[in-house]
Formats: sequence, C-alpha cells, structure tokens
Amino acid sequence: MSDSPLAQTVAALQPRARTELAELVAFKSVADFAQFPKSESEGAARWIVDALQAEGFQDVALLDTPDGTQSVYGHLPGPAGAPTVLLYAHYDVQPPLDEAAWVSPPFELTERDGRWYGRGAADCKGGVIMHLTALRALKEHGGVPVNIKVIVEGSEEQGTGGLERYAEAHPELLTADAIVIGDAGNFRAGLPTVTATLRGMTLVQVRVDTLAGNLHSGQFGGAAPDALAALIRILDSLRAEDGSTTVRGLTTDATWEGLQYPEADFRSDAKVLDGVELIGTGTVADRLWARPAVTVLGIDCPPVVGATPSVHASARALVSLRVPPGSDAAEATKLLTAHLESAAPWSARVTAEQVGQGQPFRADTSSPAYASMAAALSEAYDGQEMQTSGMGGSIPLCNTLTALYPDAEILLIGLSEPEAQIHAVNESVCPEELRRLSLAEALFLRSYAEGRGGAA
Repeated sequence: MSDSPLAQTVAALQPRARTELAELVAFKSVADFAQFPKSESEGAARWIVDALQAEGFQDVALLDTPDGTQSVYGHLPGPAGAPTVLLYAHYDVQPPLDEAAWVSPPFELTERDGRWYGRGAADCKGGVIMHLTALRALKEHGGVPVNIKVIVEGSEEQGTGGLERYAEAHPELLTADAIVIGDAGNFRAGLPTVTATLRGMTLVQVRVDTLAGNLHSGQFGGAAPDALAALIRILDSLRAEDGSTTVRGLTTDATWEGLQYPEADFRSDAKVLDGVELIGTGTVADRLWARPAVTVLGIDCPPVVGATPSVHASARALVSLRVPPGSDAAEATKLLTAHLESAAPWSARVTAEQVGQGQPFRADTSSPAYASMAAALSEAYDGQEMQTSGMGGSIPLCNTLTALYPDAEILLIGLSEPEAQIHAVNESVCPEELRRLSLAEALFLRSYAEGRGGAA
C-alpha cells in the first residue's frame, strides 16, 4: 500500500478503528423490535451521534423515521465554495441466526485468523468506521477539503423504507454533489471494485387457507385439503427444474457484460457442498446481477419436534424476489402476487401481501466522481485498476437519492467482500480492507475537491 503521509496516518488510526468497531458491534441493533430491544438500536445511534459531535460535526441529529427507527445525520462544513459529499452507512444489522453456530459471540468483536468477527463488522458498522477513519486522516493533513454530510440509517436491513420516506419529506437535507454509499464491497478481498448495479427486491407474504381448523390426519387425511401441502406446491411453482426463477411474466434471459464470476470461485465463496449443483442457467454473473431470483425466506409450520398428526388448516410463507436493473419492482410485485394466487391447487384460498419493496439501481460510471474514485482506489491498492461489478443485494435508498438529486454522482464501495459472509453466521471484516478503503475514501475526497476546482 502507498507509504504516503496520508497512508501512514490511516495505518496509525487502525487500533482506534478496531476499538470503536468493537464498541459499535456490541450493540444488538437489529431493527426488528419483536426480536431485540429497541434500546440496543437507540444505543448504537447515540454512539454515532457522540462520534460525529467529537469530530466537530454540526447539526448532528437523531432523525425519527416513519418506520419507528432512528437515522443519524451530521454536517461537517468544508472550505468556502467546495463541493458537498454525502457519506452513507447503516448501523442496523441482521439477526445473528443460530448463535450456537458462531465460533465466537456474534456481538463481541473477536480477532481470528487475521479477520475481525462480529455481526455488522462488515455490514455495515465497518462502513461507519471507514468514514470516520478517512475524515480523521484528512484532518491531520490539511483538513477535509469538501463539505461533508453523513447519514447513518437505522433500518436498512429490514427494508421498511423509513429513511427513504424521511428523505422524500425533507429533500433539502441530503443534497450533495456526490454520494458515497459505504454498503457494498470488493469483488474479492484485495481487488478494488465499485458496484455499478444493484438488484431491487420485493417481499411478499403468502397465506393459504383450506379448512376451518386442523384435523386428525388419520380420520380426515386423504380427502381433506392440506394447506401446508398446497403452500409447498405453490412455492415449488416459482422455480423450474434447473432452479431458474419462473414467475410468469418476468424476463429471465438477460446477460451481464461486465466483470465475470468464475463458477469455481463462486462455489468456494458460497461454500457449496461437494457434488451439489448450482441452480439456474447462464453465467454466474448473469444469475446474480442481471436476472430475477426468488427465495423462500421462511415458512410458518409446526417444527418436527412436537409435531402432531394433523392436516393443516392454514400455512404461511415469506417470499423474496430480487429484481434486476431494467425491471420495475412494483410491476414485479404484481407478477409475483398473481403467480402465487394462480398457482394454488385444489381451489385453496390464497392471499398475498407485499411487506417490503425496493427498486433496482444502475450508476453512471462515466461521471467525473468515478474517475476520482478510480485513481483513489488504484493508489490505495498498489496500482491495481478499479473493477466494476454488480451486486445481487438491494439498497433501496439509492433510487430515492437518484430521484431526489438527479445530478448527484453516486458511488458504491464497502467492506462486504465474499469472505465477509454478511447475513450469515461468523460474519467478519478484513482489517486490510478497512485500512485500504479508508485510505481510498480519503484520497477520493481530496481528488474530488481538486477536480471540482473548489466550485460548488
């Protein structure tokens, strides 16, 4: 990595970064308050407020968003006439899933095999620390050369749209010339990458009802329509024999023309078991970044332990559909809902309700900010050329920001490379990635200010 004075300062800040990340990871800030206390999220938000105020930010505020969560905002004035850059991250995290499967406690940052493990270490509390480290380094070398706005969301993982609705109601708050979304990741550790596209998503809850109540399977099984069996058939209809998504009306043959994802690398990154086939057709990049993908996230049914010999009267599932750029998430929701309702066997009663939605996103990679980011990433990664990839995940806020600020340049970087295993057990962050990306962000802010010639 560069041995410039700025790079040396970033390296010297790493022990502080680790300490602060450990403090932030310790908050169990899952924005599902039926599972985790709201006080944990409020504690994380307050930690960020204190950190911004300590760095001299003005107008620091806890924003009460319409979904019942809090986002954190702050403004750090730069030189007169300088452009404004908005830095985004989120402090809410996914549930830890099976805590017994974690090698170390999920909310206790633990160093192991050169990585730091903990829920949110990469997604996206590490993004908060990345922003703070970049700004601190710049302050030691002449100051931050742009106006900075920071927004840290409190419910990104839930997809409930709180910050999107708040931004729409207060459009002046997040205005900026460039926006750095710190919630993506390199294609793999050590390869500098910006994310050019994001799939959108829709979440639909489907319920099947067939009987007034559960029945004894010995007395009624064989003639009584089983709601759980009906639901299984409905869900199975969402995929072809090869595993491809088959929601009627959705385009499923688009291709990805950019950086490719070798199948062997994907199998290793995804930890696919030996002998198990991948699903779908086309290249791996096609399947991840250019085509829709349906996933059954959960099913309400009795667990095996304690199950009774019953024909089930009702059953319920939560279905996710990832929507590629070029498709409309609202239209995809209609198609998914229609498919679920029409696929019911035995004239079972089906109701489908949308519970979340976000549009896909495509960045303008020809913008001047991308040239500045390319130079910054190249320097931080020892001369390697910046790569451009897609990401199968969704960040609904990107489209809200695009609609509100059509002239703003939006860039996506971050710490969620494949080894980070975000959303899974044993999530981790690579300290070297945190160091290099903190440096890259600092270099970008300096380069962007110079490229804009100090003009707002």
